[in-house]
Amino acid sequence: MTQHNASTTTTNARTISATHLNALMSSDYVYALIDVREAGEYNSSHIPASSLISRRDLEIQMAGSVHHKGIHIIVCDDDGRRADLAAGTLRRMGYTNVSALDGGMNRWVVEKLPTEWGVNVPSKDYGEKMQVQHHVPEITATDLNQRIENGDKLVILDTRTPEEYQRACIPGGRSIPGGELSLRITDITSQLDDDTTVVVNCAGRTRSIIGTRVLQRMGLTNVFGLENGTAGWVLAGLELEANGDRLELPELSPEGIAAAEQYADTLATEDGVKFLDIPGLYAMIGRQSAENIYLIDVRTEAEYTAGHIPGFRWFPGGQAVQRSDEVGVVHNCPIVFTCDSKARAVQTASMYRQMGHKEVYAVDGGTSAWESAGAELESGMPATAPDGFAEAVLQAKHISAHELESDSQVTKIFVDPSQDFAWGHALGAHWIPRGWLELRIEATAPDKSAPLTVTCRDGVQSTLAAATLSELGYSDVSVLNGGMAAWLESGLPVEKGLSGVMSIPTDVLPMGPDRNFADMVNYLRWEEELGHKYETG
Repeated sequence: MTQHNASTTTTNARTISATHLNALMSSDYVYALIDVREAGEYNSSHIPASSLISRRDLEIQMAGSVHHKGIHIIVCDDDGRRADLAAGTLRRMGYTNVSALDGGMNRWVVEKLPTEWGVNVPSKDYGEKMQVQHHVPEITATDLNQRIENGDKLVILDTRTPEEYQRACIPGGRSIPGGELSLRITDITSQLDDDTTVVVNCAGRTRSIIGTRVLQRMGLTNVFGLENGTAGWVLAGLELEANGDRLELPELSPEGIAAAEQYADTLATEDGVKFLDIPGLYAMIGRQSAENIYLIDVRTEAEYTAGHIPGFRWFPGGQAVQRSDEVGVVHNCPIVFTCDSKARAVQTASMYRQMGHKEVYAVDGGTSAWESAGAELESGMPATAPDGFAEAVLQAKHISAHELESDSQVTKIFVDPSQDFAWGHALGAHWIPRGWLELRIEATAPDKSAPLTVTCRDGVQSTLAAATLSELGYSDVSVLNGGMAAWLESGLPVEKGLSGVMSIPTDVLPMGPDRNFADMVNYLRWEEELGHKYETG
């Protein structure tokens, strides 16, 4: 193993022991536990209650994930080296209370503390709990296909994101993102015969189960979740439809809104969702200077960009539930949801309550109440550059694709994930993922005075990496302007595959249709097994 100068590869971060961390996790302490490895590593094994923000994404994601700079942030990895570096990055970003897990996951495992595998586990666990405890009805892919062929009366509601739906969907399915279900279902079913069967699907199990449970609680009886979603459809040997175009959401009627809001009131009472009026919301916003408070708008992207309450982050309701550990990275802090009135906010908030979040609110009246109180909405999607990016751009020496292609002496490195490297990189480029940069660069570029050009997919990670290399003492560093996107646009030759990569990458996690059959089976079995602990008798 290559030895590195400790002064350039460590930051001497404050550490926290595995025993101490384990005690914090079972208390009401406000903290964030962030795993800074890559998605593939995190999926293989991680500490329960940890959220994944890979080291290369800290500058991009932290502003939305941990708002208050004084929150105790604990970073972890496998052996502590990347966590130590990540702690230094966070301190430079202004976070004042950062610890690294002493010895990383390795020490955690040696002390026989619990681990789990998978991603978005709290949400997956919640879905399987609903399935077991409420006997959510399901239909198999084979049975559904037979009913389609028989011409049975069906409506298939795809609760994934519109982007997922358009990539591949159940034939004939229409896109209704999960967060829209309670608001839209009355107007969907009003157009159907009474004996029409409603089928809810997603990519696997979670969103199908959760969506079906919503309709079950609203009183629908002829409703089923598609067992194992689109993955189950493919495993059954059936073909998905590409480029689905049934994206338009139904117009809302007074009856549909009334049904959704009555359901929201029931949820709030049964699940313990608290309402905030506008003065209460102002008071909550005022608390942000002293504590971490999440403000989440769960409407559609079009609604959010047309006008949202200042300070609220867009996270559509279905995805906010599916990815709850990404929304609430900080544990034991308030979460406030809003929509245009209350139906969608309460639907999402009730699920957070069921997942165990204690302080969950819905803004009563949402954006409508905000405007009625004389306050203004903001429009557009907030544009936030990665922390330190503007400074890194000014510092960097940018070269064009043709300049780089004509220089035979320069060492080229690519710092994005292995999947992007395999899709296409400049001829002769070395893959050094940015999360490992300080720990691996010396083996590829031992001479710090020799020319070195950093590349990536779009020029963002490479610009940040160039700043790091300059801090490490590399004196002739340049960045490919516009990244490989500019290289491809210039029509220059591209090298594909994992050229020069001597060990199997562990950074990428295939998702959805990118999984092979064996991965699909293992994933679906894992999801279902999460519910076994809730079975009785």
